[in-house]
Amino acid sequence: MNQLTIFVYIFFKFMNLFNNTKIAFSLKSDSELERAFFLFKLIQSHPMVKIGTAVTNFALKAHLPVEGLIRSTVFDHFCGGVTEEDCTPIIEKMHHHKVYSVLDYSVEGKETEEQFDIVKAKTLKNIEFAKEKDAIPFVVFKPTGVGRFSLYQKITEKKSLTNEEKSEWITVMNRYYEICDKAIKYDVPILIDAEESWMQDAADVLVEGLMEKYNVNKAIVFNTLQMYRHDRMEYLKDLQQKALKGNYHIGLKIVRGAYMEKERERAIENKYPSPICIDKNATDKNFNDAIKFIMEHDKMALFAGTHNEDSSYLLLDLAKRHNITPKDNRLWFGQLYGMSDHISFNLAKEGYNTAKYVPFGPVRDVMPYLIRRAEENTSVAGQTSRELNLIKEERVRRKLE
Repeated sequence: MNQLTIFVYIFFKFMNLFNNTKIAFSLKSDSELERAFFLFKLIQSHPMVKIGTAVTNFALKAHLPVEGLIRSTVFDHFCGGVTEEDCTPIIEKMHHHKVYSVLDYSVEGKETEEQFDIVKAKTLKNIEFAKEKDAIPFVVFKPTGVGRFSLYQKITEKKSLTNEEKSEWITVMNRYYEICDKAIKYDVPILIDAEESWMQDAADVLVEGLMEKYNVNKAIVFNTLQMYRHDRMEYLKDLQQKALKGNYHIGLKIVRGAYMEKERERAIENKYPSPICIDKNATDKNFNDAIKFIMEHDKMALFAGTHNEDSSYLLLDLAKRHNITPKDNRLWFGQLYGMSDHISFNLAKEGYNTAKYVPFGPVRDVMPYLIRRAEENTSVAGQTSRELNLIKEERVRRKLE
């Protein structure tokens, strides 16, 4: 084949890649498909999300018996279970279809030393769990899972710490190092999530130090860049230069971002320029520029967390251009459990490294995560409509079988 013929072949093959609903929803029973349709119809309506959020929060605070209802609807669609073991059937089912799992202990908003130690212990346990299961290629934790938000914020703002806070920060750092020591021992890569911009610098500096220490031979420690921030490309380029000088590998999870409304509201309230890109197109360009940059440079590993089809097609093209094979561990595609199955399962069918973030935790404690997820979906134009259209197509296809 000449180059033009190869290009045309690849173009037409992948233009239809994500439209195969039979593969996309192969794990879902008819009743689960109907539940997905119902949930995304609700999420499509911004007023319904607001009302549902308010009612759910009230019911939980009033200790009304709603956990069973939540568990059988939104929780079971977007979460793998209450415990790691609870997630095992889902993990195994997905792995049978060559889709991997990243267990995400999604308890948010806890700020006690006891809770931070629980998250550390959960993360260490998940490393052991991942070592035993081929279906789990990464382990993940959030910076505020192991330390106080306000402490990260104070360090980011370059404010002086009290002696007590200095001691507390050493404890936070030790949690990171204990997790990464076990990760390197078990050869299980660690994804460290990104959070709000006004606390992120402290986490970034800490994770850069972890990369320098642990990523000597390959990427074990991965930081996360939220590309809806207009400063992240500059940060990425600076990081690559530091790694060149320090002779270590870079691991990065690249996402568009998860706190857009909160970021913009805080910028307005505090009268500073918003860190968020001016519009969706600028965010998309920033994301695509980041994955291009990573794919063009050596000693960089990419976990592309995206529900965007165009970015996924671009990444497939970049992989081919740079001779990165589907099973090369320097490249992973990732989507959230309960969303974008048409991307995950069709990529996996083509042999690409693909993983689902699988949240788990007690129903009550995971609700802040689920509410944030619903709010994000209402703010992303076209995302929910695409999910609904694909579900509709699959319902029709099944009726015609």
